[in-house]
Amino acid sequence: MTTELNVLEASFNQLADSIADRLKPDEHFTLTLNSEQSQFTRFNHAKVRQTGAVNDGSVHLTLMYDQRTGYLEFPFTGEGEVDQAQAQQALAALRQDVPQLPINPYLVLPAGNGISQEVHIGTLLPSDAVAATLLPSVSDLDFTGIYAAGRVIRAYADSVGQKHWFATDSFSLDYSLFTPEGQALKGTLAGSHWDQEIYHAKIQASRTQIDRLAQLPKRIQRGQYRTYLAPAAIAELVGMLSWGGVSEASYQQGGSCFGALRRGEKKLSPKFTLKENFQHGLVPRFNELGETAPMELSVIESGNLANLLISSKTAKEYGLVANGANHEEGLRSPEIAPGDLADGQILTTLDTGLYVSNLHYLNWSDRPTGRITGMTRYACFWVEKGEIVAPIENLRFDDSLYQFWGSHLVALTNTQEFIPDVGTYDSRNLGGTWVPGMIVDDFTYTL
Repeated sequence: MTTELNVLEASFNQLADSIADRLKPDEHFTLTLNSEQSQFTRFNHAKVRQTGAVNDGSVHLTLMYDQRTGYLEFPFTGEGEVDQAQAQQALAALRQDVPQLPINPYLVLPAGNGISQEVHIGTLLPSDAVAATLLPSVSDLDFTGIYAAGRVIRAYADSVGQKHWFATDSFSLDYSLFTPEGQALKGTLAGSHWDQEIYHAKIQASRTQIDRLAQLPKRIQRGQYRTYLAPAAIAELVGMLSWGGVSEASYQQGGSCFGALRRGEKKLSPKFTLKENFQHGLVPRFNELGETAPMELSVIESGNLANLLISSKTAKEYGLVANGANHEEGLRSPEIAPGDLADGQILTTLDTGLYVSNLHYLNWSDRPTGRITGMTRYACFWVEKGEIVAPIENLRFDDSLYQFWGSHLVALTNTQEFIPDVGTYDSRNLGGTWVPGMIVDDFTYTL
Protein backbone atom coordinates (compact mmCIF):
# COMPACT_ATOMS: atom_id res chain seq x y z
CA MET A 1 0.00 0.00 0.00
CA THR A 2 2.89 2.36 0.76
CA THR A 3 4.35 1.73 -2.71
CA GLU A 4 0.95 2.45 -4.28
CA LEU A 5 0.72 5.70 -2.31
CA ASN A 6 4.17 6.74 -3.48
CA VAL A 7 3.20 6.09 -7.10
CA LEU A 8 0.00 8.16 -6.77
CA GLU A 9 1.86 11.02 -5.09
CA ALA A 10 4.54 11.00 -7.78
CA SER A 11 1.85 10.99 -10.47
CA PHE A 12 0.07 13.96 -8.88
CA ASN A 13 3.32 15.90 -8.57
CA GLN A 14 4.16 15.21 -12.23
CA LEU A 15 0.72 16.46 -13.20
CA ALA A 16 1.27 19.68 -11.25
CA ASP A 17 4.73 20.15 -12.80
CA SER A 18 3.35 19.65 -16.31
CA ILE A 19 0.78 22.41 -15.73
CA ALA A 20 3.41 24.73 -14.27
CA ASP A 21 5.62 24.19 -17.33
CA ARG A 22 2.80 25.38 -19.62
CA LEU A 23 1.85 28.53 -17.68
CA LYS A 24 2.06 31.89 -19.39
CA PRO A 25 3.38 35.01 -17.64
CA ASP A 26 0.97 36.38 -15.01
CA GLU A 27 -1.03 33.12 -14.91
CA HIS A 28 -1.45 31.24 -11.64
CA PHE A 29 -3.06 27.92 -10.85
CA THR A 30 -4.08 25.72 -7.97
CA LEU A 31 -4.59 21.97 -8.27
CA THR A 32 -6.43 19.86 -5.70
CA LEU A 33 -6.96 16.10 -5.61
CA ASN A 34 -9.80 14.19 -3.98
CA SER A 35 -9.24 10.44 -4.19
CA GLU A 36 -10.35 7.31 -2.38
CA GLN A 37 -10.11 3.54 -2.41
CA SER A 38 -13.13 2.51 -0.36
CA GLN A 39 -15.25 -0.50 0.41
CA PHE A 40 -18.97 -0.08 1.09
CA THR A 41 -21.17 -2.77 2.62
CA ARG A 42 -24.89 -2.14 3.18
CA PHE A 43 -26.90 -4.16 5.71
CA ASN A 44 -30.62 -4.64 6.18
CA HIS A 45 -32.27 -6.99 8.68
CA ALA A 46 -28.76 -8.08 9.72
CA LYS A 47 -27.95 -9.37 6.25
CA VAL A 48 -25.62 -8.06 3.56
CA ARG A 49 -27.73 -6.47 0.84
CA GLN A 50 -25.02 -4.78 -1.21
CA THR A 51 -21.24 -4.67 -1.18
CA GLY A 52 -18.58 -3.32 -3.46
CA ALA A 53 -15.41 -1.27 -3.85
CA VAL A 54 -14.84 2.23 -5.21
CA ASN A 55 -11.53 3.43 -6.61
CA ASP A 56 -12.07 7.02 -7.68
CA GLY A 57 -10.31 10.33 -7.95
CA SER A 58 -10.93 13.79 -9.35
CA VAL A 59 -8.75 16.84 -9.91
CA HIS A 60 -9.91 20.43 -9.51
CA LEU A 61 -7.85 22.86 -11.62
CA THR A 62 -8.26 26.60 -11.00
CA LEU A 63 -6.71 29.15 -13.34
CA MET A 64 -6.19 32.77 -12.21
CA TYR A 65 -5.36 35.60 -14.57
CA ASP A 66 -5.97 39.35 -14.69
CA GLN A 67 -8.01 39.34 -11.43
CA ARG A 68 -10.29 36.68 -12.89
CA THR A 69 -10.61 33.01 -12.04
CA GLY A 70 -12.26 29.86 -13.37
CA TYR A 71 -12.01 26.14 -12.73
CA LEU A 72 -12.60 22.74 -14.30
CA GLU A 73 -12.64 19.24 -12.88
CA PHE A 74 -11.52 16.03 -14.53
CA PRO A 75 -10.87 12.43 -13.42
CA PHE A 76 -7.55 11.47 -11.86
CA THR A 77 -6.42 8.10 -13.17
CA GLY A 78 -2.86 7.98 -11.87
CA GLU A 79 -1.68 7.35 -15.43
CA GLY A 80 0.72 10.19 -16.20
CA GLU A 81 0.09 10.60 -19.92
CA VAL A 82 -3.69 10.35 -19.58
CA ASP A 83 -3.90 12.86 -16.72
CA GLN A 84 -1.52 15.32 -18.36
CA ALA A 85 -3.50 15.21 -21.61
CA GLN A 86 -6.69 15.99 -19.65
CA ALA A 87 -4.90 18.84 -17.88
CA GLN A 88 -3.79 20.35 -21.20
CA GLN A 89 -7.36 20.28 -22.49
CA ALA A 90 -8.67 21.82 -19.25
CA LEU A 91 -6.01 24.54 -19.32
CA ALA A 92 -6.85 25.42 -22.92
CA ALA A 93 -10.57 25.60 -22.10
CA LEU A 94 -9.95 27.80 -19.07
CA ARG A 95 -7.82 30.20 -21.11
CA GLN A 96 -10.84 30.74 -23.32
CA ASP A 97 -13.31 31.08 -20.46
CA VAL A 98 -11.46 33.13 -17.83
CA PRO A 99 -11.15 36.39 -19.86
CA GLN A 100 -14.94 36.39 -20.23
CA LEU A 101 -15.54 36.22 -16.48
CA PRO A 102 -16.02 39.24 -14.19
CA ILE A 103 -13.14 40.72 -12.21
CA ASN A 104 -12.87 39.53 -8.62
CA PRO A 105 -11.46 42.44 -6.56
CA TYR A 106 -10.72 40.10 -3.64
CA LEU A 107 -9.00 37.37 -5.60
CA VAL A 108 -6.15 35.87 -3.59
CA LEU A 109 -3.26 34.38 -5.53
CA PRO A 110 -1.31 31.43 -4.15
CA ALA A 111 1.68 32.48 -2.09
CA GLY A 112 4.16 30.94 0.30
CA ASN A 113 6.43 27.91 0.25
CA GLY A 114 4.43 25.30 2.14
CA ILE A 115 5.28 21.65 1.60
CA SER A 116 3.89 18.80 3.70
CA GLN A 117 3.31 15.07 3.63
CA GLU A 118 1.04 13.39 6.16
CA VAL A 119 0.17 9.69 5.94
CA HIS A 120 -1.85 7.77 8.55
CA ILE A 121 -1.80 4.00 8.12
CA GLY A 122 -4.66 2.21 9.89
CA THR A 123 -5.68 -1.36 10.66
CA LEU A 124 -8.97 -1.95 8.90
CA LEU A 125 -11.06 -5.07 8.45
CA PRO A 126 -10.21 -7.12 5.35
CA SER A 127 -13.03 -6.72 2.85
CA ASP A 128 -13.90 -10.41 2.99
CA ALA A 129 -14.12 -10.34 6.80
CA VAL A 130 -16.62 -7.49 7.25
CA ALA A 131 -19.82 -9.57 7.31
CA ALA A 132 -18.31 -12.32 9.45
CA THR A 133 -17.04 -9.73 11.94
CA LEU A 134 -20.11 -7.52 12.24
CA LEU A 135 -23.14 -9.76 11.83
CA PRO A 136 -22.77 -12.44 14.55
CA SER A 137 -23.23 -9.76 17.24
CA VAL A 138 -26.50 -8.52 15.70
CA SER A 139 -27.96 -11.60 14.05
CA ASP A 140 -31.06 -11.50 16.30
CA LEU A 141 -31.66 -7.76 15.77
CA ASP A 142 -33.24 -5.67 13.03
CA PHE A 143 -29.87 -4.17 12.15
CA THR A 144 -29.57 -1.73 9.21
CA GLY A 145 -26.62 0.38 8.19
CA ILE A 146 -23.57 1.05 6.07
CA TYR A 147 -19.96 0.13 6.74
CA ALA A 148 -17.49 2.24 4.75
CA ALA A 149 -13.74 1.88 4.96
CA GLY A 150 -10.54 2.44 3.07
CA ARG A 151 -8.03 5.10 2.15
CA VAL A 152 -8.86 8.72 1.41
CA ILE A 153 -6.37 11.10 -0.18
CA ARG A 154 -6.32 14.89 -0.37
CA ALA A 155 -3.54 16.73 -2.18
CA TYR A 156 -2.66 20.25 -3.30
CA ALA A 157 -0.17 21.94 -5.63
CA ASP A 158 0.09 25.41 -7.14
CA SER A 159 2.00 27.75 -9.41
CA VAL A 160 4.39 28.95 -6.69
CA GLY A 161 5.60 25.44 -5.90
CA GLN A 162 3.59 24.59 -2.80
CA LYS A 163 2.73 20.90 -2.45
CA HIS A 164 0.73 19.08 0.22
CA TRP A 165 -0.13 15.40 0.46
CA PHE A 166 -2.55 13.86 2.99
CA ALA A 167 -3.63 10.22 3.12
CA THR A 168 -5.50 8.41 5.85
CA ASP A 169 -7.03 4.98 6.45
CA SER A 170 -10.39 5.10 8.20
CA PHE A 171 -13.67 3.28 8.69
CA SER A 172 -17.16 4.25 9.76
CA LEU A 173 -20.15 2.15 10.73
CA ASP A 174 -23.42 4.07 10.61
CA TYR A 175 -26.26 1.85 11.82
CA SER A 176 -29.80 1.77 13.20
CA LEU A 177 -31.69 -0.82 15.23
CA PHE A 178 -35.49 -1.11 15.03
CA THR A 179 -38.17 -2.50 17.33
CA PRO A 180 -41.09 -4.49 15.84
CA GLU A 181 -43.24 -1.38 16.41
CA GLY A 182 -40.93 0.75 14.24
CA GLN A 183 -39.08 2.62 17.00
CA ALA A 184 -35.40 3.12 16.17
CA LEU A 185 -32.06 4.05 17.64
CA LYS A 186 -28.95 5.16 15.81
CA GLY A 187 -25.32 4.40 16.46
CA THR A 188 -21.99 5.24 14.88
CA LEU A 189 -18.53 3.81 15.27
CA ALA A 190 -15.49 5.18 13.48
CA GLY A 191 -11.74 5.36 13.58
CA SER A 192 -8.54 4.19 11.93
CA HIS A 193 -8.05 0.96 13.86
CA TRP A 194 -10.82 -1.61 14.19
CA ASP A 195 -11.31 -2.85 17.77
CA GLN A 196 -13.70 -5.77 18.17
CA GLU A 197 -14.18 -5.19 21.91
CA ILE A 198 -15.25 -1.57 21.33
CA TYR A 199 -17.70 -2.77 18.68
CA HIS A 200 -19.20 -5.34 21.04
CA ALA A 201 -19.54 -2.72 23.80
CA LYS A 202 -21.26 -0.34 21.37
CA ILE A 203 -23.76 -2.98 20.30
CA GLN A 204 -24.43 -3.98 23.91
CA ALA A 205 -25.21 -0.36 24.81
CA SER A 206 -27.55 -0.21 21.82
CA ARG A 207 -29.30 -3.39 22.98
CA THR A 208 -30.02 -1.77 26.34
CA GLN A 209 -31.59 1.24 24.66
CA ILE A 210 -33.61 -0.78 22.15
CA ASP A 211 -35.14 -2.75 25.03
CA ARG A 212 -36.25 0.53 26.61
CA LEU A 213 -37.81 1.64 23.32
CA ALA A 214 -40.20 -1.31 23.45
CA GLN A 215 -42.36 0.58 25.98
CA LEU A 216 -45.23 2.82 24.92
CA PRO A 217 -43.92 6.33 24.12
CA LYS A 218 -44.82 9.17 26.46
CA ARG A 219 -46.28 12.36 25.01
CA ILE A 220 -44.48 15.44 26.32
CA GLN A 221 -46.16 18.83 26.35
CA ARG A 222 -44.27 21.77 24.92
CA GLY A 223 -42.31 23.77 27.46
CA GLN A 224 -38.89 23.97 29.09
CA TYR A 225 -37.26 20.84 30.50
CA ARG A 226 -33.98 19.91 32.10
CA THR A 227 -32.27 17.93 29.33
CA TYR A 228 -29.31 15.68 28.75
CA LEU A 229 -27.97 16.01 25.21
CA ALA A 230 -25.81 13.06 24.17
CA PRO A 231 -22.63 13.57 22.09
CA ALA A 232 -24.40 12.80 18.79
CA ALA A 233 -26.91 15.57 19.53
CA ILE A 234 -24.14 18.01 20.49
CA ALA A 235 -22.30 17.24 17.23
CA GLU A 236 -25.38 18.35 15.29
CA LEU A 237 -25.42 21.66 17.19
CA VAL A 238 -21.70 22.18 16.54
CA GLY A 239 -22.30 21.54 12.84
CA MET A 240 -24.65 24.51 12.73
CA LEU A 241 -21.75 26.82 13.62
CA SER A 242 -20.26 26.25 10.16
CA TRP A 243 -23.40 27.80 8.65
CA GLY A 244 -22.18 31.36 9.13
CA GLY A 245 -21.62 31.05 12.87
CA VAL A 246 -17.83 31.03 13.24
CA SER A 247 -17.16 32.93 10.01
CA GLU A 248 -15.43 36.30 10.20
CA ALA A 249 -17.10 37.32 6.92
CA SER A 250 -20.49 36.50 8.46
CA TYR A 251 -19.65 38.68 11.45
CA GLN A 252 -18.53 41.57 9.24
CA GLN A 253 -21.84 41.29 7.35
CA GLY A 254 -23.89 41.20 10.55
CA GLY A 255 -24.88 37.52 10.45
CA SER A 256 -22.67 35.69 12.96
CA CYS A 257 -24.28 34.12 16.01
CA PHE A 258 -21.24 35.25 18.00
CA GLY A 259 -21.62 38.92 17.15
CA ALA A 260 -23.34 39.66 20.47
CA LEU A 261 -20.55 37.79 22.30
CA ARG A 262 -17.87 39.77 20.47
CA ARG A 263 -19.60 43.06 21.28
CA GLY A 264 -19.91 42.10 24.94
CA GLU A 265 -23.70 42.07 24.86
CA LYS A 266 -24.06 38.39 25.80
CA LYS A 267 -22.04 35.74 27.59
CA LEU A 268 -21.35 32.04 27.38
CA SER A 269 -20.64 29.70 30.27
CA PRO A 270 -17.01 29.52 31.50
CA LYS A 271 -17.49 25.72 31.24
CA PHE A 272 -17.71 25.96 27.44
CA THR A 273 -14.57 25.74 25.27
CA LEU A 274 -14.57 25.12 21.51
CA LYS A 275 -11.54 24.81 19.27
CA GLU A 276 -10.26 23.52 15.98
CA ASN A 277 -7.96 20.60 16.77
CA PHE A 278 -6.01 19.06 13.89
CA GLN A 279 -3.87 16.93 16.20
CA HIS A 280 -6.24 13.99 15.73
CA GLY A 281 -4.94 13.70 12.15
CA LEU A 282 -8.39 13.06 10.70
CA VAL A 283 -8.42 15.87 8.13
CA PRO A 284 -5.68 17.82 6.31
CA ARG A 285 -4.64 21.17 7.70
CA PHE A 286 -4.14 22.77 4.28
CA ASN A 287 -6.95 24.59 2.51
CA GLU A 288 -7.78 25.25 -1.16
CA LEU A 289 -4.92 27.82 -1.37
CA GLY A 290 -2.34 25.58 0.25
CA GLU A 291 -2.42 27.60 3.47
CA THR A 292 -1.89 25.59 6.62
CA ALA A 293 -4.06 26.13 9.68
CA PRO A 294 -2.53 26.09 13.18
CA MET A 295 -2.48 22.69 14.84
CA GLU A 296 -4.96 24.12 17.37
CA LEU A 297 -7.05 27.27 17.17
CA SER A 298 -9.32 28.34 20.03
CA VAL A 299 -12.71 29.67 18.97
CA ILE A 300 -14.35 29.94 22.40
CA GLU A 301 -12.07 29.77 25.43
CA SER A 302 -13.84 29.33 28.79
CA GLY A 303 -16.88 31.18 27.46
CA ASN A 304 -14.93 34.00 25.82
CA LEU A 305 -14.59 34.52 22.07
CA ALA A 306 -10.97 33.88 21.10
CA ASN A 307 -11.09 33.70 17.29
CA LEU A 308 -13.44 33.54 14.36
CA LEU A 309 -12.28 31.74 11.21
CA ILE A 310 -10.68 34.10 8.71
CA SER A 311 -9.97 33.11 5.11
CA SER A 312 -7.48 34.99 2.94
CA LYS A 313 -10.33 36.48 0.91
CA THR A 314 -11.99 37.86 4.04
CA ALA A 315 -8.63 39.10 5.31
CA LYS A 316 -8.04 40.96 2.05
CA GLU A 317 -11.56 42.41 1.99
CA TYR A 318 -11.56 43.68 5.59
CA GLY A 319 -7.87 44.32 6.25
CA LEU A 320 -7.37 41.41 8.66
CA VAL A 321 -4.90 38.56 9.12
CA ALA A 322 -5.97 35.13 7.85
CA ASN A 323 -5.71 32.13 10.19
CA GLY A 324 -5.78 29.25 7.71
CA ALA A 325 -9.54 28.96 7.31
CA ASN A 326 -10.98 27.58 4.09
CA HIS A 327 -13.11 29.74 1.79
CA GLU A 328 -16.30 28.62 3.58
CA GLU A 329 -14.84 29.65 6.98
CA GLY A 330 -16.35 26.53 8.49
CA LEU A 331 -15.10 24.16 11.19
CA ARG A 332 -13.04 21.26 9.83
CA SER A 333 -11.87 19.50 13.01
CA PRO A 334 -14.00 20.84 15.89
CA GLU A 335 -13.70 19.76 19.50
CA ILE A 336 -15.60 20.77 22.63
CA ALA A 337 -13.56 20.35 25.81
CA PRO A 338 -14.95 17.87 28.35
CA GLY A 339 -16.18 18.81 31.81
CA ASP A 340 -16.28 16.92 35.09
CA LEU A 341 -19.54 14.92 34.99
CA ALA A 342 -18.90 11.17 35.12
CA ASP A 343 -20.89 9.08 32.64
CA GLY A 344 -22.27 7.03 35.52
CA GLN A 345 -23.76 10.18 37.07
CA ILE A 346 -25.65 11.44 34.01
CA LEU A 347 -29.11 10.16 34.96
CA THR A 348 -28.85 11.04 38.66
CA THR A 349 -27.65 14.55 37.81
CA LEU A 350 -30.39 14.94 35.22
CA ASP A 351 -32.89 13.74 37.89
CA THR A 352 -36.14 14.52 36.04
CA GLY A 353 -36.28 15.61 32.42
CA LEU A 354 -35.41 14.49 28.90
CA TYR A 355 -32.59 12.27 27.65
CA VAL A 356 -31.97 13.28 24.01
CA SER A 357 -29.78 10.92 21.98
CA ASN A 358 -30.02 12.54 18.56
CA LEU A 359 -31.20 15.68 16.79
CA HIS A 360 -31.97 16.31 13.12
CA TYR A 361 -33.49 18.83 10.69
CA LEU A 362 -31.54 21.63 12.37
CA ASN A 363 -31.61 25.19 11.09
CA TRP A 364 -31.09 28.71 12.35
CA SER A 365 -34.35 30.26 13.51
CA ASP A 366 -32.48 33.53 14.21
CA ARG A 367 -28.74 33.33 13.61
CA PRO A 368 -27.70 36.76 14.96
CA THR A 369 -29.25 35.85 18.34
CA GLY A 370 -27.91 32.28 18.22
CA ARG A 371 -31.34 30.60 18.04
CA ILE A 372 -31.36 27.08 16.58
CA THR A 373 -34.39 24.92 15.85
CA GLY A 374 -34.65 21.22 15.08
CA MET A 375 -36.22 17.91 16.03
CA THR A 376 -35.40 15.15 18.49
CA ARG A 377 -34.78 11.80 16.84
CA TYR A 378 -34.35 8.11 17.59
CA ALA A 379 -33.83 6.93 21.17
CA CYS A 380 -34.99 9.83 23.36
CA PHE A 381 -36.50 9.23 26.81
CA TRP A 382 -38.39 10.74 29.71
CA VAL A 383 -36.44 10.42 32.97
CA GLU A 384 -37.83 10.66 36.52
CA LYS A 385 -35.70 10.69 39.66
CA GLY A 386 -32.68 9.40 37.77
CA GLU A 387 -34.50 6.51 36.09
CA ILE A 388 -35.54 6.16 32.45
CA VAL A 389 -39.33 5.84 32.44
CA ALA A 390 -40.39 5.73 28.79
CA PRO A 391 -39.42 6.76 25.26
CA ILE A 392 -40.90 10.03 24.02
CA GLU A 393 -42.59 11.11 20.84
CA ASN A 394 -40.53 13.44 18.66
CA LEU A 395 -40.35 17.07 19.76
CA ARG A 396 -39.31 20.30 18.06
CA PHE A 397 -36.89 22.50 19.98
CA ASP A 398 -36.05 26.17 19.55
CA ASP A 399 -33.40 27.59 21.84
CA SER A 400 -30.43 29.94 21.86
CA LEU A 401 -26.83 28.85 22.23
CA TYR A 402 -26.52 31.71 24.72
CA GLN A 403 -28.82 29.58 26.88
CA PHE A 404 -27.66 25.96 26.36
CA TRP A 405 -23.96 26.89 26.10
CA GLY A 406 -24.42 29.85 28.40
CA SER A 407 -26.50 30.53 31.48
CA HIS A 408 -28.38 27.20 31.35
CA LEU A 409 -25.36 24.92 30.98
CA VAL A 410 -25.24 22.66 34.05
CA ALA A 411 -22.46 20.20 33.26
CA LEU A 412 -20.38 18.57 30.53
CA THR A 413 -19.32 14.93 30.75
CA ASN A 414 -15.69 14.15 31.51
CA THR A 415 -15.43 11.95 28.42
CA GLN A 416 -15.65 12.78 24.73
CA GLU A 417 -17.01 10.75 21.84
CA PHE A 418 -15.93 10.99 18.23
CA ILE A 419 -18.97 11.54 16.02
CA PRO A 420 -17.85 10.92 12.43
CA ASP A 421 -18.95 12.71 9.30
CA VAL A 422 -20.48 9.74 7.48
CA GLY A 423 -21.45 11.64 4.33
CA THR A 424 -20.81 9.86 1.03
CA TYR A 425 -22.77 12.03 -1.41
CA ASP A 426 -19.90 12.94 -3.74
CA SER A 427 -17.17 11.00 -2.02
CA ARG A 428 -16.45 9.60 1.41
CA ASN A 429 -16.17 12.52 3.81
CA LEU A 430 -13.33 12.97 6.26
CA GLY A 431 -13.30 13.93 9.91
CA GLY A 432 -16.00 14.49 12.46
CA THR A 433 -16.49 16.11 15.85
CA TRP A 434 -15.05 15.37 19.29
CA VAL A 435 -17.69 16.20 21.87
CA PRO A 436 -18.86 15.37 25.41
CA GLY A 437 -22.48 15.07 26.47
CA MET A 438 -24.06 17.89 28.46
CA ILE A 439 -26.91 18.68 30.83
CA VAL A 440 -28.79 21.95 30.46
CA ASP A 441 -31.64 23.56 32.37
CA ASP A 442 -34.85 24.75 30.72
CA PHE A 443 -34.18 23.56 27.18
CA THR A 444 -37.10 24.91 25.14
CA TYR A 445 -39.43 22.57 23.22
CA THR A 446 -42.04 24.30 21.08
CA LEU A 447 -44.07 21.40 19.55
